[in-house]
Amino acid sequence: MSTAKNLPVAVNTAVSAAVDDHQYLTFLLSGEMFAIAILNIKEIIEYGSLTEVPMMPGFIRGVINLRGSVVPVVDLAVRFGRSKTEVSRRTCIVIIEVEGSDETHQDIGVMVDSVSEVLEIPTAEIEPAPAFGAKIRVDFIKGMGKVAGKFVIILNADKVLSVDELSMLGQAAAGGVPELSA
Repeated sequence: MSTAKNLPVAVNTAVSAAVDDHQYLTFLLSGEMFAIAILNIKEIIEYGSLTEVPMMPGFIRGVINLRGSVVPVVDLAVRFGRSKTEVSRRTCIVIIEVEGSDETHQDIGVMVDSVSEVLEIPTAEIEPAPAFGAKIRVDFIKGMGKVAGKFVIILNADKVLSVDELSMLGQAAAGGVPELSA
């Protein structure tokens, strides 16, 4: 495994928590703009070589060594039912901290086409998730932020990267869990 190289991130850590609630890291994925609250973001690293793990679901691209810790890397495009992300010179891995069911925290890398910027989106400019018409699961969407007359899909990181759900899907892909019936 290779060690990832850090890229500079334009996040002012001295900003108060009240302002952080409205700040989002925006990024491109399959030509669409998405955002995640910066409170969930630990760092952004340059895309490097991943170690592939056999028998994992297609959306888990592999793992990286991040300062001695093994961090799984999720291809968000595949997680959303789209085609595999093509690696380019702007491809990044966003390290996100998510909470597990037992209140432990897990770092997960998210592979994105490119990182755009940190935006402040006031609560008044955030609409609820649409009940239909979205190309991804409704529970993955925290809201729709209005920025410069366009919508940005604000993701619910704890749902998109649910450690329990990812683990269950990984076991199912490995044949360790019987199919769930309705």
